[in-house]
Amino acid sequence: MAFPSGRVTLSKISPICCRLLSSPILCSPSCSPIQHVPTPHFSAVARYSSPSSPSPPSSSSGAKMTHDSNRWRPMCLYYTQGKCTMMDDPAHLEKFSHDCSRDLQVNAADVKHKCSQELDFFLVLDLEGKVEILEFPVLIIDAKTLAVIDFFHRFVKPTKMSEQEINKYIEGKYGKFGVDRVWHDTALPFKEVLQQFEAWLTQHHLWGKDLGGCLTRAAFVTCGNWDLKTKVPQQCKVSGIKLPPYFREWINLKDIYLNFYGREATGMISMMRQQGIQLLGSHHLGLDDTKNIARVLQHMLVDGAIMQITARRNPDSQNVDFLFENRIR
Repeated sequence: MAFPSGRVTLSKISPICCRLLSSPILCSPSCSPIQHVPTPHFSAVARYSSPSSPSPPSSSSGAKMTHDSNRWRPMCLYYTQGKCTMMDDPAHLEKFSHDCSRDLQVNAADVKHKCSQELDFFLVLDLEGKVEILEFPVLIIDAKTLAVIDFFHRFVKPTKMSEQEINKYIEGKYGKFGVDRVWHDTALPFKEVLQQFEAWLTQHHLWGKDLGGCLTRAAFVTCGNWDLKTKVPQQCKVSGIKLPPYFREWINLKDIYLNFYGREATGMISMMRQQGIQLLGSHHLGLDDTKNIARVLQHMLVDGAIMQITARRNPDSQNVDFLFENRIR
């Protein structure tokens, strides 16, 4: 495996307790949103499907992933953003899931095969939105146990688009998934999402302004360079804010994959296909893609891959240095 020329210096983080997991998908029409409440102390990711869809078969990734045999139900997307008002409604709880931890569990025996990592936590990120960011999901994976620690998810309202443009944009993007209503009910401006995200990072002791603004013993994991090389800086400029320091470096899973397995995978789908991991949910629904990328990450860690920073932005020139000579271009 080729190693990057750069070095990452990160300080120690205090342990984080594993939390009850949940995952996203559309809630019933009667589940109306309420005013914003703090990020719930639970979360995760899930696949989307209509309530009438049959339960999908278990992942084909073999013994590495374990799954609960309970009936699969679509996840309430209001819940993932702390806005579900029907947690005491038995009919709602029967129809919609508020826990999807089984999709991201790893056998304890397989965890023993992984290599020691320089980082304590991986923040899996997969943004959605070509014009402006529409969805901001981040999943924390513990580097030692491979368990999901917590999940941050927000829909993002564009800053510079008219209501007519937004409606057309959202209908084209999320209408096909059946989640356009929950997007309209819950979407927040990027500035506000970023403020909540920083509070969430602080809650997990992963970041602090007093620490220079960089992540603590953690790094973002993306499927490609687009999210943090291109899209976040563009959105910060549109929103009139300075690019936060914690977005300056990341792990491109495609580059790690290429160097570890010795073969190229151009994206999430090809990585999953090559490793025999079944796709769960809807491709290009950010929550689902984040979960599937996390499953690829877990698979690679169990196989013995070492996760290292693959790209770093120069704070002065803003140019990005790619640290792996052998990389996806």
